[in-house]
Amino acid sequence: MSYGPPQGGYPPYGGQPGYQQQPPPGQYPNQAYPPQQGYAPPPQGPPQGYGQPQAYPPQGQYGQPPQQPGFQHQPPPQGHSPYPQQHQPYPPPSHSPYPQQPYGAPPQGQYPPQGQYPPQQHGQYPPPPHQGQHQQPMYGAPAAPYGAPPAQPPGAPPTMPTPPSPGYDPNQVARVDLSGHADALRKAMKGFGTDESTLIRVLAHMQPQELTTLKQTYQQRHHRSLESDIASETGGYFEFALLAILRGPLQQDVWCLNDALKGAGTKESLLDDVLIGRSNADIRAIKAAYQQTYRRSLEADVKADLSAKTERMYLMILAASRQEDSAPVYPQAVDADVSELHRATEAKTGTEQLTVCSILTNRSDGQIRAIAQGYEHKYRRALETVIRDEFAGHMEDALVRMVRSGADKAMRDAIALEECMKGPGTKDEKLVERVVAAHWDRQHATQVKGAYKHRFGKDLISRIKGETSGDYERVLVAMME
Repeated sequence: MSYGPPQGGYPPYGGQPGYQQQPPPGQYPNQAYPPQQGYAPPPQGPPQGYGQPQAYPPQGQYGQPPQQPGFQHQPPPQGHSPYPQQHQPYPPPSHSPYPQQPYGAPPQGQYPPQGQYPPQQHGQYPPPPHQGQHQQPMYGAPAAPYGAPPAQPPGAPPTMPTPPSPGYDPNQVARVDLSGHADALRKAMKGFGTDESTLIRVLAHMQPQELTTLKQTYQQRHHRSLESDIASETGGYFEFALLAILRGPLQQDVWCLNDALKGAGTKESLLDDVLIGRSNADIRAIKAAYQQTYRRSLEADVKADLSAKTERMYLMILAASRQEDSAPVYPQAVDADVSELHRATEAKTGTEQLTVCSILTNRSDGQIRAIAQGYEHKYRRALETVIRDEFAGHMEDALVRMVRSGADKAMRDAIALEECMKGPGTKDEKLVERVVAAHWDRQHATQVKGAYKHRFGKDLISRIKGETSGDYERVLVAMME
């Protein structure tokens, strides 16, 4: 365990459930794909098709698409992308016209209570916390016909933009009286000594929309900066955690991106934590806040720090052109992506890296999940395993995170937290940032604890206690309780 002063950090991630709408004939219904019933293992025996020999496994196996009676498996027309054309991108609104839900939150009842997970089947991913579907045309894809945008299929429902996560719309500020919280914080830091317990109690469970109000109230009532007082009264990773909370999720993302790109070298894992698996609306909010904070374009800084195919992959992500969560999932489009991924990797000598990046950066989480399941069904190999065999280094890590984001964000985050604590020494900066990221959504934090218990057979909070101590331990535990 290390207790020195921190020098960097890692950011939050998340996504939101898609909108419910009726699908046209021949596409998957836009629901929880289907609703997950915990981490139950799949039924034994060879998979059965959806009316066709080469289609998907039967209904009842977790994470598989529902049956479509009379579904005819047909490839997309020549010269066209298998995906419907998306509507106009989501513009940053002056106020959010959509009902807010916590980012990364699965639907109610999606996971069983902590401690009720059956043994995990190796290589199996449960369905993701929320549904998403397809992506629009690929950036950097091979020459036509694949990737060309077609007209939207007749009868296809409109694609609703995924709203920004809580804390990512600057105009969303909690209109509540937080004077009691502000006074309690000032009292905890005034005079000789600091009441760390009060700092933890007040800050560990603040909502993203409340932080701006809290800081403004503190400034108005006490004519002091709350961040400056916290920095002067605390230290080490305890200070690091409190300041990460005070920034809120959006400014924390911006701070982490700057930390990843400044100075010599690039912290690609920081970029991955902030950018991968995010909605288009969140990516646009992050880019706008980065520009406002540092007076520089995030894309320009990425280009200056990275090069070659790695640079192009991150620019694909920053294009914010993923298919929205509400877009439909077409089985034939899934099969087309599965075949294209196989052609670009295992089916040839040498890997068409940008083709793989194009598919995974432009598809939504739900679509990536369907692709991963379809790939394993068709070629009897897990897509994550194929990526690990065909890629290396930072691109491998990023693509694996994309697949895990589509499979299950709670499990993805549980694995990421364990990576901070396993082996000799604790990666304290990553641990702090990833706990802060998970805690913004209380439901998601509960899912992460359950997924951790399922995967590693032990309690996440107990694991954190074993790797940390003092106020640093107490603030992390408070966030996850």
